[in-house]
Amino acid sequence: MNETISLFGLAATTPLELVSFVLSVLTVWLNIRQNHWAWLFAILSSAMYGAVFFGAKLYGDMALQGVFITVSIWGWYQWLHGNHGSQLGVSTLNARGRAVCGVAWLAGFGILAWFLRRFTDTDVPNADAFLTAGSLVGQALLSRKKIENWHVWIIVDVLYVALYVHKGLMLTAVLYGMFVAMAVAGLLAWQGSSGDEPEEAVVWK
Repeated sequence: MNETISLFGLAATTPLELVSFVLSVLTVWLNIRQNHWAWLFAILSSAMYGAVFFGAKLYGDMALQGVFITVSIWGWYQWLHGNHGSQLGVSTLNARGRAVCGVAWLAGFGILAWFLRRFTDTDVPNADAFLTAGSLVGQALLSRKKIENWHVWIIVDVLYVALYVHKGLMLTAVLYGMFVAMAVAGLLAWQGSSGDEPEEAVVWK
């Protein structure tokens, strides 16, 4: 699964990266449609991308996939039963929730950057840490169907394109370029379905 192949003569990839690519696209497409089966594809793609990132020495991203698997199980339950036993509706963060997310992102970045510099041989500890922390915030917001998850993913995915080009993961760079466009589409789609919860319920939970 790790032998290098040429994809249409445009980019070098591996069968493992290619399958991970397809599963990831399906995951985001289903997320946009608010289909709970997205979480199953998220679990599968995260497991496979963990192996891809290990080979690229992107240890923060590798560990992130394990967290994604755990959060995906929680998110799957939240989407189906997170609104007092009923399906969760789309909502937005209040000011306090946005502040909590910002602080969590910065704190995660600091901790992960220190860990990666001290205990791994990665050559991109700051970029890996910043994007890993941001991805955790985005995944938590997605699990609670907060519209702001798409804002986070747009920022993270744009920066991931540059990182993966730097690491020679060209197919994954293309994938994250697609994710940027899909995140914009997701934002627009979810904005059209927001307001399903009463104002007092639109908070960070």
